[in-house]
Amino acid sequence: MFRRLTALALLMTAALAPATGISQASARPAPDGIGIRPVDVPIVTRADPRARRYIVDHLKPGMVINRHLEVSNPTDEPLRVAIYPAAASISDGRFAFADGRASNELSTWTSTTPHRLSLAPHTSSRATVTVTVPDDASAGERYAMVWAEVGTITPPGGIREVNRAGVRIYLSIGPGDAPPTDFTIDTLTTQRTAEGRPILLAQVRNTGGRALDLTGDLRLSDGPRGMGAGSFDVQPGTTLPPGGTGTATVALGDQVPDGPWQARIRLRSGLVERLAKATIRFPPSAGVAAASTEADLLPVAIAAGLVLSVTGLAVVFLGRGRRRAAHTRP
Repeated sequence: MFRRLTALALLMTAALAPATGISQASARPAPDGIGIRPVDVPIVTRADPRARRYIVDHLKPGMVINRHLEVSNPTDEPLRVAIYPAAASISDGRFAFADGRASNELSTWTSTTPHRLSLAPHTSSRATVTVTVPDDASAGERYAMVWAEVGTITPPGGIREVNRAGVRIYLSIGPGDAPPTDFTIDTLTTQRTAEGRPILLAQVRNTGGRALDLTGDLRLSDGPRGMGAGSFDVQPGTTLPPGGTGTATVALGDQVPDGPWQARIRLRSGLVERLAKATIRFPPSAGVAAASTEADLLPVAIAAGLVLSVTGLAVVFLGRGRRRAAHTRP
């Protein structure tokens, strides 16, 4: 069955490959606040939602890539915008960006042109991000941010307020194709919050060579009196480095009975998806954890290694779109 699904995924990948390097798409602009988003992505990752939000690439030592970002001003005031790279990391299951303009290895390889943009109200402009990998760069994945920043002085006291929006960079370095993306769902545990809200915790292990940004949903069936419930979205924000472990959390409604339930959770990162099912019961009181009674991992055959392989040469152009920024947001 796995071989058949893998073959089907390979056929679908080939069918989706475009004949040219240009593809147009559209996106809704943000209603307010400075915006920044990628304009182009490699063709081999055009179907990957992560590559449309972030700069995700795999490069060999000595390679140079250029990526383009759209910076937008949907406000009614002119803006003077600074564009710059800065450090980022993955820590405690979260993508963490450094304060100010702190640097790391990847941010020192990264430059922007121009460094500043003057944007009239309701206009946008483009900036080029160049990443130059040294010839002696060691293999591994690195992380950084490209920020669009606006600073204002507010009375009284002349306090400077900074509003910035950013695009993450996930850069893998090494020979050959990009490392595969893969993960397992190891355990499912239920709890109640201090407010009595039921939650499900999925313990995830990153078994691949690329970072994970986990999304997904939970469905419940065969509950009390044959009830079903869901779907419930996985809370966003869980990011795991290669080899890392962490928890994907699903918060349910207060009216969901204790169970037992047949739970089916689906987690994904980019184009890779994994399913797990288990018999669960939510504890009757807060502070008590209950492990699932059975689990059955269901791998989804997607040729992640092929789909996520990046050459850094061909690009797909996306249409206009903006992300809203409220103070500091990645």
